[in-house]
Amino acid sequence: MQKPLATQDSSKSGGWREALRTLVYALLIAFAVRTLLFEPFNIPSGSMKPTLLVGDYLFVSKYSYGYSRYSLPFGPPLFSGRIFERLPERGDVAVFKLPSDNRTDYIKRIVGLPGDRIQVVNGRLHINGAELPRTPLDPFRDEGGGGRTIEIPMFEETLPNGVRHRILEMTDTGMLDETGVYEVPAGHVFAMGDNRDNSLDSRVRDVGFIPIDNLIGRAEIIFFSIGGDTSFWEIWRWPFHIRFERLLRPIR
Repeated sequence: MQKPLATQDSSKSGGWREALRTLVYALLIAFAVRTLLFEPFNIPSGSMKPTLLVGDYLFVSKYSYGYSRYSLPFGPPLFSGRIFERLPERGDVAVFKLPSDNRTDYIKRIVGLPGDRIQVVNGRLHINGAELPRTPLDPFRDEGGGGRTIEIPMFEETLPNGVRHRILEMTDTGMLDETGVYEVPAGHVFAMGDNRDNSLDSRVRDVGFIPIDNLIGRAEIIFFSIGGDTSFWEIWRWPFHIRFERLLRPIR
């Protein structure tokens, strides 16, 4: 009568070990995917409107620019520089660690590369002395206070490499619409938000030039989007607030 009991206990022990082994494998695979391939992020502010909205959830490709210490969770100083380094292209929407603290994740559009001269004059972006073409579009409709809908002037801007993207510009006389010339140093890039009058970006001291080592990856696709101040975990509110038109939308 003892042997069947021993066999049963052994089977239970083996089942726990198998479950634990499966969990460890799953965690290792998730860690590898997050570190080497794709990492999810969500958008908490409106600095990248109209391209990205508050409540967008997106995947960032970790391999686009190679790997630095910030490719790893918590950014441990295991090595310096980048492995398989590749420069961003103008127009990339990139996630990076804020240079002033090397902890906060920011997302902006790369507009300047090492050696470029960047300046904003009367609200118009200049790269290496040339003013970028800007074409008016239909206004962007946004939510204002008290449930009101407001219209914000929207334009299509064309970068020197031909990349076109939309920007918002409420006024050409704002605080960041008239700047000196920023000369992007070697090993750095210059980034700006698409919501030009409501973005803390490389135009301000707290952000400044972004070291290439601080780049985490390039934003690729919106996999989920929800509005109405709804949190991701509030599943019961999804049917009323999911932005179905934004699901699986490539980021440009």
